[in-house]
Amino acid sequence: MTEPLFTPPFPQPTRNKRTMLRRFFIGWHSWIHVLFEKSYTMKMGEVRGRGQLMYIANELPLVDRILKGGTEFPKHRELVKGLSPLIGNSVFSANGEDWEHQRAMINPAFAHTAMNKTMPMMVDAVAAFLARVDGMDRTKPINIDAMMTHVAADIIFRTLFSQTLDIKRSFIIHQAFGRFQRYSHSASMLGLYGLPSRWFERWSERPANAIRGVFAPIVEERYNGFHAGDPAPHKDILQSLIEAQHPQTGAHFTLKEVMDQVATIFLAGHETSASTMTWALYLLSECAHIQERARAEVMAVAGDAQLTPAMLKEMGVVRNVFKETLRLYPPLAFFPREVPCPMRMRDKDLVPGAMLVVAPWLTQRNKDNWACPHSFDPDRFDDPANADMIKQAWLPFSRGPRVCVGAGFAQQEVMTVIADILRQYRLSVRPGYKPEPISRLTVRPRKGMWLMFEKLAN
Repeated sequence: MTEPLFTPPFPQPTRNKRTMLRRFFIGWHSWIHVLFEKSYTMKMGEVRGRGQLMYIANELPLVDRILKGGTEFPKHRELVKGLSPLIGNSVFSANGEDWEHQRAMINPAFAHTAMNKTMPMMVDAVAAFLARVDGMDRTKPINIDAMMTHVAADIIFRTLFSQTLDIKRSFIIHQAFGRFQRYSHSASMLGLYGLPSRWFERWSERPANAIRGVFAPIVEERYNGFHAGDPAPHKDILQSLIEAQHPQTGAHFTLKEVMDQVATIFLAGHETSASTMTWALYLLSECAHIQERARAEVMAVAGDAQLTPAMLKEMGVVRNVFKETLRLYPPLAFFPREVPCPMRMRDKDLVPGAMLVVAPWLTQRNKDNWACPHSFDPDRFDDPANADMIKQAWLPFSRGPRVCVGAGFAQQEVMTVIADILRQYRLSVRPGYKPEPISRLTVRPRKGMWLMFEKLAN
């Protein structure tokens, strides 16, 4: 007998579009809560605020054109401004020729994310997490939200700096990023409606500085050592960034520029993965039959041996859980770009400077693209009928020239976490428990993620 599909929580869209005032108050809490039924099937939407005109492209050819256009559709200035206190002018926020030069300079650094090199770091970080769980009271639900942030931040910390991340610094990062998201989101909402946002922009600087302060001493010491002619203590991402040279002038990054790139890689390398880990473990907790299939696969492939990249390649169920989690809960629900010049898309004449949004949250939940789009069904990624949609309508890592270079790293990381946890624990949720997803900079549970961990017999 086939198990019924589980539909995890998401904001139920209203039938009709809300008034501008109502959208403001709901959007103050979360972007995805503003959406209404037609948002999920429209080809091209238009939202008029007092301060910003926004278009939402949901038709697949338009999505493809925008994402593959690369520098033709730059990152929107509101996104750049909102993230500036944390990541400055880095490869994520830069546009045009500046982005091309930065991308060329940082590309060699990602050689340090090769699967065989990073796998031991991931295994060690997950082992540290499991040791913490072992020491907790497991008769009660455990909030894994901050714990997944620690795992993901520890992994990227080891990859970036060749250092482990302690609990104290992990707590600073988790708390500060939560505040940064809140203030940055509020500033964006006010800007969209043409209201003064400077106070929230200034308030976002303090948590951004707290996050950068965690790794600033490491970066400064290594940067100063390199420019003093000292031998490199480690060959890692940080060292590659310090040694990188401009493709035309041969100049190195300044200290501030290295800090900006480090902050970007750290943010992209831990926050998005932490979100995916959190939602993946929740989905498995709700679906015992899929959890058991995944556990049986892990045991058949790896047994009690330490995980390797070759083992992960054989874990199709675990990989599909990763992909389906990203379809339902893409960490970045919206990709805001800017209309560069007058142009026509479908029946609309786009205004230069307006925001042009591609929304993985919508594209990946569109019933025209996917059957049962709001349900958790990892097996859909093995269905030949979905082959075209997997290529066209699954875009959590974006697409085209600005595709996330850390996609493979993230997949290996999340699969390692899932596999190692399933070997030791059975996950579940208390009856009636439902987390609430909210979308600010990333999609995270509003009040944490509380799961039950039952130790498996050896």
